[in-house]
Amino acid sequence: MITTTNLLQMKKSGQKITMLTAYDYSVASILDEAKVDVLLVGDSLGMVMLGYKDTLPVTMDEMVHHTKAVVRACNHALIVADMPFLSYKVDIRDAVYNAGRLIKEGGAQGVKVEGGAEIVDVVTAIIKADIPVMGHIGLTPQAIHQMGGYKVQGKDSKAAQKIFYDAQCLADTGVFAIVMECIPWKLAEEITHTLPNTPTIGIGAGTHCDGQVLVTHDLLGLYNRKIPKFVRKYADLTSVITIAVENFSKDVREQKFPALQESFE
Repeated sequence: MITTTNLLQMKKSGQKITMLTAYDYSVASILDEAKVDVLLVGDSLGMVMLGYKDTLPVTMDEMVHHTKAVVRACNHALIVADMPFLSYKVDIRDAVYNAGRLIKEGGAQGVKVEGGAEIVDVVTAIIKADIPVMGHIGLTPQAIHQMGGYKVQGKDSKAAQKIFYDAQCLADTGVFAIVMECIPWKLAEEITHTLPNTPTIGIGAGTHCDGQVLVTHDLLGLYNRKIPKFVRKYADLTSVITIAVENFSKDVREQKFPALQESFE
């Protein structure tokens, strides 16, 4: 099984890290069998699984529920669970407790939090409780209203310096990896090379990160929304599923299903 220390070994050896989202047993089983290194039980489940317009309504109970399902499916991947909105930025005691729920009840091996220098105290407290933490900087979806939408971050020098500082602050706390979302590739490359002991995982951050992450439903063409520029669509399963269901319905209406071989004497 992949561990947090394996990720650092991969960075130092130049082996790229693969990371995808998973929210249920069936898909997680497939991803784990395909030897994906890290499975993220992302709060994006609020959008792709529960139909929310963004990640903000997702609760701790929902995260624990979906994390349990993913953990039951996996024997290879490192399982990381997102800490949802308002589960860690209000009170440090609550933050540690909520992180602990994802480990103790959910079975995850690590948690992910969004933010930089402003959450150093929180991250430090969680790590002191022996809970591995993955950081997330750049575009942070839980702050979408404050950011004014889903936009590339760090495009001017001041904003870039802030993201660079955030990365350094998180690395100093001892996070085992940092997700960098929607930032210029040169900035991501600089951060990656400046932090020799902290693997970076990019999503819309160019090819020079130590690894890459995508939302699995985007990669497979399973979620009917506008696809971000940084996504490469490797399949169109929506069309495959639609055709299969239409063929099933047609066979039922024409009394071609079930046939004799699908029936019992």
